[in-house]
Parts: sequence; C-alpha cells; structure tokens
Amino acid sequence: MAASESVTGWMHLLQRRIEGFGRFTSFALRSFGLMIVQPSSWLRWRLLGPQLYAVGVASIPVVAITGVFIGMILSLEGYFQFASIGQENRMGGIINASVTRQIGPVLAAVMVAGRVGGALAAEIGSMRVTDQLDAMRAMAADPIRILVVPRVVACMVMTPLLTLYSDLLGSAGAWFVTVKIYDVSSVDYWHFTANYVRWWDPANGLVKSVFFGASIGLIACWKGFTCAPGASGVGRASTAAFVNSFLAIIALNLVLAEFLNTLQFQLDPQGPAQLLS
Repeated sequence: MAASESVTGWMHLLQRRIEGFGRFTSFALRSFGLMIVQPSSWLRWRLLGPQLYAVGVASIPVVAITGVFIGMILSLEGYFQFASIGQENRMGGIINASVTRQIGPVLAAVMVAGRVGGALAAEIGSMRVTDQLDAMRAMAADPIRILVVPRVVACMVMTPLLTLYSDLLGSAGAWFVTVKIYDVSSVDYWHFTANYVRWWDPANGLVKSVFFGASIGLIACWKGFTCAPGASGVGRASTAAFVNSFLAIIALNLVLAEFLNTLQFQLDPQGPAQLLS
C-alpha cells in the first residue's frame, strides 16, 4: 500500500512538472511572439532603457572582476604544466581560446543570473503579490508586453556585450600573470593567441551568450509571474530563478557546444589543426 502511494505521489509530481514546463513554454512563445510581431509595442526607451542599464551597465563591475581573476587563475594554474613540457610560450593561445569559447560566456551568464535574475524575479513577484499585475490586466495592459519583453530583450542584448567585456579582461589578466610574473615573452603570448584564437571562437561564445541571456530573462520573469503569495513566496521565487537559470545555462552550453563544434568542423575544418601546429 505504501509503495502504491509512493508511486502515485511520484506520478502526480511528474505530472505537475510537465504541466509547469508546458505553461512556461507557452509563456516563452508568447513573449517571443510579441517581441517579433509587435516590436513597436516594447521598443521604447522608457521601457527598454532602464532594463539595459540594470542588466548591462550595473553588471560591469562584477563581470570585470570575474573576468580578470579567471584569466589570472588559469595562468597561475597552467604555467607549471606548460613549463614542464617546454610549451609555456603557447599559454596565451590555449588560455584565450578556452576563455572565449567556454569560460567567458558561461561565467558572464552566471554573474548576470546571480545579479539580475533574482532581482527580476523579486521585482515581478512583488508586483504579483500586491495585485499590480491584475491591475494592469484590468486596465487592458498586457504585463508580458510591458514587463517581460523589455527585460528579456535587455538580457539578450547585454549578455553578449558583457561576455565580450569578460573575454577581453580575462585575456588581459592572463597576459599580466604570464608575461609580468612568469617572464614569458609578450610577443609569443600574442603571437600564439593570434594563431590559436580564430574568428569562430569569440563568435561561438557570443552565440551562446544570446541563448543564455534569453533563458535568464524568461526564467526570472516566469518565476516572478508564478511566485507564491507573501514575502516568503517572493524569496523562494528569487532563489529558484537563479538556480533554474544556472541549470539552463549549463544544459544549453552542452547542447550548443555540440552543435557549434559540429558546425565549426564544416565551416572551418583547419581550425582545430592550428592547435597542433
């Protein structure tokens, strides 16, 4: 009897999860539909400008610090391994290829999810528990068009820019440690960076960051729209927004890495061979 009740409970939980994912998918499709079909309804500075500032400009310090220290840490950890085989002059290429393809986009997105995702969920969740969303609907104003779409667009626009900023600072941090501390030739550092980091590498990271930004914006807004009543509900929604955004970033990174790597081999088959030359 207990086993039957346990199975029933798991089935109900699975059903709720599937229903929730279906509602989220509908929410996301409607958001993208409004974004594409009615750009004039949200493409206004009073709606988009504050979100671009909140997502992008206000996130610059934390992304900058993260990018610099990641580049420095990679150099500190990798120098002795490269030096042991006499390849320390190639560190710049290896580190910068890793930063632009994987580490920079993922860490920039995680910082945005932590700093912005929870704040978006808390903001919209507070509007939900104080019945402001219902008031907007009563006045024939669509909350998704006014609240969600500008925030998702801001995340999609600013996350790639923050990724590019993080990549540049990560490269600068790695250069400082490699050249100034370990006395590797600066000429070699940039020479092998130019050889190893092909045009596809930063493009790969920027494509990923667009998807990361969209997932952060959609998940954060969805958690705000569906938060439970009360202050505790808003707090749980804020936490869930970051956790689910982080999981989405990791999952998307896996899928996009496979897809983009396959595409790279088709468009630039000589690219991977550069690492061995």
